[in-house]
Amino acid sequence: MSGSPVRALCEALIALPSVTPEDAGCQALIAQRLEPLGFACESMDSGPVANLWARRGTEAPVLVFAGHTDVVPSGPLEDWASPPFRPTERDGLLVGRGAADMKSSIAAFIVAAEEFIAAHPRHRGSIALLITSDEEGPAIEGTVHVCQRLSERGETLDYCIVGEPTSVRALGDTIKNGRRGSMSGRLTVRGIQGHVAYPHLARNPIHDVAPALAELAGAHWDEGDEYFPPTTFQVSNMRAGTGAGNVIPGEAILEFNFRFSTASTPQGLQARVAAILDRHGLAYGLEWTIGGLPFLTPRGTLCDALQGAILDETGVQADLSTTGGTSDGRFIAHICPQVVEFGPINATIHQSGEHIRLDTLEPLKNIYRRALERLLPDAP
Repeated sequence: MSGSPVRALCEALIALPSVTPEDAGCQALIAQRLEPLGFACESMDSGPVANLWARRGTEAPVLVFAGHTDVVPSGPLEDWASPPFRPTERDGLLVGRGAADMKSSIAAFIVAAEEFIAAHPRHRGSIALLITSDEEGPAIEGTVHVCQRLSERGETLDYCIVGEPTSVRALGDTIKNGRRGSMSGRLTVRGIQGHVAYPHLARNPIHDVAPALAELAGAHWDEGDEYFPPTTFQVSNMRAGTGAGNVIPGEAILEFNFRFSTASTPQGLQARVAAILDRHGLAYGLEWTIGGLPFLTPRGTLCDALQGAILDETGVQADLSTTGGTSDGRFIAHICPQVVEFGPINATIHQSGEHIRLDTLEPLKNIYRRALERLLPDAP
């Protein structure tokens, strides 16, 4: 294992302190590995964000590997047994910031591409990589920017594997074949400020909003479907009052979030919320922010190929799941009909002491190579 190409590349990437939105030279290292394989590597930087689009071939189908070189901050150094950007082997683990999220995936895919091209130089279709340094940050100048550029020049994609750490207990047990959408609301309920001893001269917005809030919290928004659980509504913050105990507040502010499936639309959810608020006679203002739309890749060519690759390599039957938060897959789904996420075990992502099991690096690489073999077989 110590001489493993995928481990060596993973360690080289971890050693580069690419705290979002910094890339710290990761993408230059990636391009150095890809160009000798025949990839055309193109920088699509935007603002402080480094983006790399690399493609080998001009024919369809196009299989894209998508990922990010940026990592979250390390947190207090005293919480790490070894420096976060010094890859360290300990008890069968490779420890370092980004080990699981997601420099191991990037290293595994690059070495998988090297092996696949060496064995199948005349494969069908094209292989591409979409790499950004803006996944852990605002995510407005990274993958979304590259997808806009590709769309503007008419490039079409067929399959995409996002290297997010999706495995839960064992490598290969979970593939994300979709994600819920995220939509947040900021509700301002207006009342009339006054003295608590004279409530007839005031209007308490907390009292006004309470029945509406109870209805919102108890509402059944949809049934979900085969792939998605029902849509959820959660209040995240509520603020009101001056801090004094004898003042009725003049307004109350609630912040809430929907995690919604393809069974609902942002417009439909917004209309239902407004109808409930109006029915309760509230004086209010409401602002909406859509963090991401849901996407779904049903069972089909890509899911079948990846599940088969995992089963052949590990003997594990991967489950398809849409749980969790958002990812850059939501942007890629606008220009690619089949998008899934698959990568290493996610138990320590964003934690101090983040790590990956060393004995999963080779199987991870082999799964990506097997997926390439299934999706891009040799040309006749």
